[in-house]
Amino acid sequence: MDYNNKSFKPILTSENGETTEETIFHYKQTEAILEAEYHGGSIIKGHLIGVIDEKGNIDMRYHQINTNGELMTGVCQSTPEILPNGKIRLHETWKWTSGDGSIGKSTLEEI
Repeated sequence: MDYNNKSFKPILTSENGETTEETIFHYKQTEAILEAEYHGGSIIKGHLIGVIDEKGNIDMRYHQINTNGELMTGVCQSTPEILPNGKIRLHETWKWTSGDGSIGKSTLEEI
C-alpha cells in the first residue's frame, strides 16, 4: 500500500474524537514507516507515526494540541479499503492515552 504524499480527511468519527471534516492529514511514507502532520477544526497541530504491514494496515501513535491548548495522545489501528475510484478509505479504531482513555472509531478518505 502506498500512502506517500496522500492527504486524508475524516468523514466519520466518534463523539469523543477531536477530528472533523476540517482536519486534513498529510501522509509521508518511507518503506514501512508512515508519518503524518495534521491540523484543522479543533486541532491546532498534530503528528502521527506508524508502521505499515504487508496488507497496508497501520499501527500508529499520535499526539496533538487542540484549541483548548491541551496536549492529547493516543494509539490507533487503521485498516485500508480501496474504493471503486481507486482512492483509499481508512477504517480506524483508536484509544486516547491521555484524558479519559476512551476508545473510538473514525473513517478517513483520501482527498
